[in-house]
Amino acid sequence: QVQLVESGGGLAQAGGSLRLSCAASGRTFSSGAMGWFRQAPGKEREFVAGLGWSYGNTCYADSVKGRFTISRDNAKNTVYLQMNSLKPEDTAVYYCALSYSDHIVLFDITGYDYWGQGTQVTVSS
Repeated sequence: QVQLVESGGGLAQAGGSLRLSCAASGRTFSSGAMGWFRQAPGKEREFVAGLGWSYGNTCYADSVKGRFTISRDNAKNTVYLQMNSLKPEDTAVYYCALSYSDHIVLFDITGYDYWGQGTQVTVSS
């Protein structure tokens, strides 16, 4: 019904930047929410950032606040994650997720219905 494809991952040095993209194809949407989650080796998947489409509201994990920015392109059904001042602890597989509901809590992983395949981000020191 819908497919999410992440891109933009790769290798960066500490203090560097990367920009991730997540494009939704198939079923289109004009409301709902998209979010970014990450999973580091040996750790559970955790919330990074989320965006509500109707009003553009955003939410960030404390660990990335002030360094990461989530944004959208409504026409392309695409969400971006600009990652600045990267730290080695940001190393993880980053996943994008989609909810068709306007009523979810952005940081609640259980509210999302569809997931991408993930893109690897590695930050070296």
